[in-house]
Amino acid sequence: MTDAAARPWLASYAPGVPHTLPAPDGSLIDLIHRTVEQYPDRPALEFFGRVTSYAELGEEIDRAAEGLRRLGVQAGDPVAIVLPNCPQHIVAFYAVLRLGAIVVEHNPLYTPRELRHQFEDHGARVVIAWDKVVRAIQDFPDDLAMRHIVSVDLTRAMPFATRVALRLPIAKARESRAALTTSVQGTVPWRELVASDRIAPHIHAPRVGDVALIQYTSGTTGSPKGAALTHANLLANAAQARAWVPDIERGTSVVYAVLPMFHAYGLTLCLTFAMSMGSRLVLFPRFDPDLVLKVVKKHPPTFLPAVPPIYERLTTAAAEQGVSLEGISIAISGAMPLSASVVEPWEEKTGGYLVEGYGLSECSPVLMANPVAPTRKAGTVGLPLPDTECRVVDPDAPTNDVPAGERGELVVRGPQVFGGYWNKPEETAAVFVDDPAGGAPWFRTGDIVTIDDDGFVRIVDRIKELIITGGFNVAPSEVEDAIRQHPDVADCAVVGMPDERSGEEVVAAVVLQPGATLDAEGIRAAVRDRLTPYKVPRRVVAVDDLPRSLIGKVIRRQVRERLQAESAQSGGPEAVRPEAGEASAD
Repeated sequence: MTDAAARPWLASYAPGVPHTLPAPDGSLIDLIHRTVEQYPDRPALEFFGRVTSYAELGEEIDRAAEGLRRLGVQAGDPVAIVLPNCPQHIVAFYAVLRLGAIVVEHNPLYTPRELRHQFEDHGARVVIAWDKVVRAIQDFPDDLAMRHIVSVDLTRAMPFATRVALRLPIAKARESRAALTTSVQGTVPWRELVASDRIAPHIHAPRVGDVALIQYTSGTTGSPKGAALTHANLLANAAQARAWVPDIERGTSVVYAVLPMFHAYGLTLCLTFAMSMGSRLVLFPRFDPDLVLKVVKKHPPTFLPAVPPIYERLTTAAAEQGVSLEGISIAISGAMPLSASVVEPWEEKTGGYLVEGYGLSECSPVLMANPVAPTRKAGTVGLPLPDTECRVVDPDAPTNDVPAGERGELVVRGPQVFGGYWNKPEETAAVFVDDPAGGAPWFRTGDIVTIDDDGFVRIVDRIKELIITGGFNVAPSEVEDAIRQHPDVADCAVVGMPDERSGEEVVAAVVLQPGATLDAEGIRAAVRDRLTPYKVPRRVVAVDDLPRSLIGKVIRRQVRERLQAESAQSGGPEAVRPEAGEASAD
């Protein structure tokens, strides 16, 4: 089969993007060392105005690695990192890898219960944690007790004046620097870890096939699942990202880390891609449009990975404050659909491109993206990256392809795709399917897609979130798109709720526009022209807001849990029942 038949997307690549790339070699440590050698004096990190050069970054990584070695960390050991975006996070990441150990990323805003479940799964006994969450880790049961906790005070990476403003009351602002040197009792302060000598060159370094990272998948239920990603996986994805944006020149770009680096999306595009490019990486502990725009005035980002709500808020805030966004040449959006209402004002204000991409934690995470060119297609997640293959298969018979252009489950393979979940062989086996031609196995994404004649992929829905009502499949996103057209609706989420008669009923939780009142039957009537009867929500419930992940994605599982809890408290839902003609359709 020719490339044109097997990989139609290649013909749609932007000029300068290669079809294939050399296989990764070395490790992520080689990646950072090469950048340090090439750009020693170039700014590597900026945090609240304080700048760290690549030479300084390289030295601090070596010192932190030696400090961890003295704490007993060895090759193959999992080491937990529980930090927001900050310089210490990047140093810790590469210091762990320098020893051949394995980074385990954690959300520092998780509850103690959520953290404990992940620690039970990966078994790390050394953790590098934000001092604000150390107490939760110290309170773990005895069987999870840490050998060492390295506590990190984020403010120590800031300029001194900023530290004073953040840490001390105005009345104490004149106190000495000694007032800012406190540390959490029973921990190893970060400043002591990096006061070590530089690690000796002969100390074990990782190999390309070694596991580098355990990345926990978002939105999971039950026992946690950690995707075990190798140095080869992460190196390949960073190289694919570089190839996708050939116009960004190495050693000159500015990248903003507004996405959390403990998330796979932020980790790859900021922690590995940006470092491999010799970029100036501006770190934000959380997204604050005012803080971002303050930095934009000094040096706008060349490359900005984010999610639609961030682009929307930045566009609005920039207009209100009279800040120019010109110079932001490339913005990559992920995690949720990107609408034209976000793209058009952004591209008008920046003069650059805003394109949508797609990935999963198990794939390092980026699998595909729209070309950074006029040929991009709105409403799609773009084209598979170089060396990435994909097929559309029957979800119930995943070795069988569906006819061209029809819906089916997306299966993929490529150098960025993981080999399995940490210590979970059964769960690993469940997400891979054999190749009908006898080649490498395919990873089941769980996403329902279509691929057009030009190779552009459109996400229809997730298999696990499909609602099955009366034997019919309902895609939540399709119903949500229809409901959002109603003038009274600002946002919505559609979920399946248990129903004795049909298995599940379609329920819509809607956030109303300011001043609007709920007209459930009016909303149902409005979508009836767009949807087949069994897809029309049986109930429409008004809510104040929708639960979202840290990157802004609506968490349908939590919407369902909220509705179930409210239903139980009220003694049962007040359903808007279907009309006679709709009941038979179920």
